[in-house]
Amino acid sequence: MSQLKVFITGASSGIGQALAQHYAKEGAIIGLVARRADLLVAVQESLPTETAIYALDVRDAEALEQAALDFIARFGATDVVIANAGVSASTLTENKDDIKTFQAVIDINLLGMVHTFQPFIQFMKQAGKGSLVGIASVAGIRGLPGAGTYSASKAAVISYLESLRVELSPNGISVTTIAPGYIKTPMTDINEYAMPFLMAPDVAAKKFAQAIAKKSRFIVIPWQMGCLTHLMRFLPPWFWDYVMKHAPRKAHANWDWL
Repeated sequence: MSQLKVFITGASSGIGQALAQHYAKEGAIIGLVARRADLLVAVQESLPTETAIYALDVRDAEALEQAALDFIARFGATDVVIANAGVSASTLTENKDDIKTFQAVIDINLLGMVHTFQPFIQFMKQAGKGSLVGIASVAGIRGLPGAGTYSASKAAVISYLESLRVELSPNGISVTTIAPGYIKTPMTDINEYAMPFLMAPDVAAKKFAQAIAKKSRFIVIPWQMGCLTHLMRFLPPWFWDYVMKHAPRKAHANWDWL
C-alpha cells in the first residue's frame, strides 16, 4: 500500500495542527499551509514523518497553485486535500469599518477553499481518485446574530461543497463536508460564553479522519451537535428569532492585520 499523502491548510494551529499530528502518527506524508512561517516550522519539527511547509495566505490563488504543484512534484498524486483555513469575527452591517472584515472573511473562508482545491482536481481526475475535504461549521446552518459574515461564509461553503461533490463524483473524487461544533482552538478560546459539547482538537481530528476515510458526504461533529443542527434546520423563522434574541455573541473587534 502506498504512503498516504495529505495536504492541509490552516495547519499552524487548532484543527489543522491536530489533523497534521493525527495523520503523521499514521505515517502519512503531509503538506502544511499557513500564513505564519515560524509556527509552521514548529509544527513541522514536531511531526515524526516527512513534511513540506508552505507559508502563504489562502487568498493568494497563485501561491497556492505553486504549493500544490510543488507538493505533487515531490511526492506524487495527493490522496487527501483538507481546506481547513478559516477565520471568524464579529461584524455589524451598520459599521462601515466592518465591510473590510466581511470581505476578508468571505475571501478566506470561501474563496480560499476554492483556491486550495482548484490545482489538485486535474491530477485527481487523471488518477480517478482522491478526496477533497472542506471544513464548514454549524454556524452555516442558520444565521447567528453578530456573526453574519461568518455564518454567511460557512453557509456558502456548505452549498459550494455540495455542488462540487455532485460535479466530481463521476470522476471518482469524493467531497466531504465537515461541520464542526465547538472545538477548543485559538478561535474559540476568545469566546466569553459557555460552549456546549466543547471537544478537544485531538479527539476532533480523529473523528474528522474517520469521516474522511469513510468518504462521508456531510457530517456534523460532535454527534450531539449534529442532533441539535437537525432541530435548527426546521425551526420556523419566528421561533429562531425568539431563541437567538438573547444568544451570546462574540466580542466585536476590528482586524488590524487584514
